Amino acid sequence: MKQICPKEGWAEQDPMDILNSVIVCIEKAVENLKAFDKDPGCIKAIGITNQRETIVAWDRKTGKPLYNAILWLDVRTSSTVAKLIAKTPQKSKDSLRKYCGLPITTYFSAVKLRWLLDTSEEVRKAVKDGRCLFGTVDSWLLWNFTGGINGGKHITDVTNASRTMLMNIHNLQWDDYLCQFFDIPKEVLPEIRSSSEIYGNMEVSVLKGLPISGILGDQQAALVGQLCFKPGQAKNTYGTGCFMLMNTGTEVVQSEQGLLTTVGYQFGKGKPAVYALEGAIAITGASIKWLRDNLGIIKTASEVETLAQKVDSTHGCYFVPAFSGLFCPYWQDDARGMDSLLGKFCFKLGIFFVSHRLINFRIKNIIDGFRKNLRFPCSLRSFQRVTGITAGNEEFQDSMKQCVPDGHTFKGYPIQFSHRNARRAFATCLRSPVCEEIVNCRGDHVRLAVRVKIYPYPESACATWIMFACKYKSVL
Repeated sequence: MKQICPKEGWAEQDPMDILNSVIVCIEKAVENLKAFDKDPGCIKAIGITNQRETIVAWDRKTGKPLYNAILWLDVRTSSTVAKLIAKTPQKSKDSLRKYCGLPITTYFSAVKLRWLLDTSEEVRKAVKDGRCLFGTVDSWLLWNFTGGINGGKHITDVTNASRTMLMNIHNLQWDDYLCQFFDIPKEVLPEIRSSSEIYGNMEVSVLKGLPISGILGDQQAALVGQLCFKPGQAKNTYGTGCFMLMNTGTEVVQSEQGLLTTVGYQFGKGKPAVYALEGAIAITGASIKWLRDNLGIIKTASEVETLAQKVDSTHGCYFVPAFSGLFCPYWQDDARGMDSLLGKFCFKLGIFFVSHRLINFRIKNIIDGFRKNLRFPCSLRSFQRVTGITAGNEEFQDSMKQCVPDGHTFKGYPIQFSHRNARRAFATCLRSPVCEEIVNCRGDHVRLAVRVKIYPYPESACATWIMFACKYKSVL
């Protein structure tokens, strides 16, 4: 997918490219099934997951986008945010949290839509004429999949709606006060449904006729995919950014630590919603990509850990990758990236060291916030994409995958300690309830694997990173 950046801080994509790429993906997947002698008829339903805050506005009569999709990390709306905060009685970015669980920042969808209405004559006219439809990417895809201009369903699910700042986090409906505050007419918004029900049938592609029966925002989909179904269970995913979500059960937990209150999932009409606290970090893996593509001081992302190990401290080097402002827990839209390099020695090896460590420190911010917010213990399930941020984790994944047969997978628990004794840390893990599911798991071909790594820090402090993993037979 091509990313369009008309100005600094702007990030867009062509909605038609998004739609077409998904259709191509579907068709290619079916081709691959046939190549493996699998009957595509075994596919019984389709689910959609998507970047949550990215918005699309389109014309219900022509089916054409009225503007490029504005992506979640776009920061063009800084001035809009300032105006909105000035409207609040408390003049605070947290004034709307009690309604929607979110601060007023450039991140969320309503702010982007407000910007569109303020700046695009085409969007304003379409709204006035009753032609404009608005939605996150799931709504755009679903509308097109279910017929488009010929009766397409304009629907979203509770997880995506909870990222707009327009849904009441308590009753899961578009909120009159919030829509009035942002001056957004409800008529342009999709119907809110649960995350698991039949929304309509496919009217396009080789899967025409199949029901579309699930929608989850991407990070909530990872929460479900990592089986975090109990309060206190959390997942952390690494990619462009880093997003940690913790299941808080059916309780709406409002954070005073800069975390986000969001919907985790709702499995079916009339079923209770399960909520989550979220720590969002805009730039993690993207900072490594920046070192490669912009500075040109590495050729592959996997080089970073190897090079970082050649130094034993930051040596006075600081790196703040605030390319899209700072997200949790600071929520500073105007923050910008910087590096402070003291001495020639720092320039290359030092920046590798701190770019590697900054991810750990930012995640620690989030975990500390979770612990202060919750009355129950946190157990973290960590999943890192195969492309990885560090070579060490890629090696661990590769070694595990070599002994994982088809239909199996593995889970890992990274845990930090403040001492260098790996044996002691390992023994503590074995006794910890955090690792109970892994250590006591039963099933076919159960094996455990452990990886221990010690990271030294200045002033004799350190953290011991341990990853437990097991392989187990798929329940699907």
